[in-house]
Parts: sequence; structure tokens; C-alpha cells
Amino acid sequence: MKGTIIALIASIAVVGGAQAANFKKDEDAIHYRKSAFGVIAHNFGDMAAMLKGKKPYDQQVFEQRAANVAALAHIPAEGFLTKTVDSGTEALPKIWQEKAEFDQIMEQFQKAAANLAVVAKTGDKKAIKKAFGATGKNCKSCHDSYKKD
Repeated sequence: MKGTIIALIASIAVVGGAQAANFKKDEDAIHYRKSAFGVIAHNFGDMAAMLKGKKPYDQQVFEQRAANVAALAHIPAEGFLTKTVDSGTEALPKIWQEKAEFDQIMEQFQKAAANLAVVAKTGDKKAIKKAFGATGKNCKSCHDSYKKD
């Protein structure tokens, strides 16, 4: 067991280093994370429209959108591995000053999104709305702390 944990930690360190090396320029990391957030927003917005009655609720589409957000939730973090701030982003420099806290909020978002994907499959709209709200709350907590208004 201990050997498995050590191997897992070593593989994470190697993958993290490889991921950081994928970006030759800061602009590449910025584009990567902004693109991921854009796709997350599209999927999240579609689910919100269904839950608010602004478009017909389609269980199959909602499940797919929730699964997409759960999968995509892990992607933006890679674009924050190194300090990449420029005037064209809404990311606040305090992300890198408070990196541990930022990473914790990202992890909470990932967990909430994963839960939403599971709950979406039940078809229980009350539970879905609750899980959707929790996921949105996680988004908002990051925006409130680490994104320009």
C-alpha cells in the first residue's frame, strides 16, 4: 500500500512537471485556462437555463452538460501552475500569493461538479437544483476572491 501511494505521488509530480512544460509562453497557459472556463460556462449556462425554465428541461442533455462540467473542472488548474498574469485576464495576482487556498477552492469546485454529474443521473430535480447550486456557489467563491469584477 505504502509503495502504491509513493508511486502515485511520484506520477503526479511527473505529470505536473510535464503539464507545466506544455506551455512555452505565458499566453499559452492563459489561453488554455480561459478556453476551458469558456466551455464550462457554456455548459453551466445551459443547465441554468433549463433549471430556471428559460428553455425546456431535457434530462439527457442536462446529464451530458453536468458530465461535461465534471470533466472540464480539472482542466483550468493546469493553466495556473505557474504565475501567468497579464492585463488581458481577469485573474488576480493574489492567486499565486494564496496558491494553496486557490487550489483548495478549485478542488472543492471539482468535487461539487463531480457530485452534480452523479446527482443529474437520478432525475430528481430537487436534488439536482441543490447540487447545481452548490457547484455554482463554488464558482462564485473563486470569482469573489480571485477574479476582477
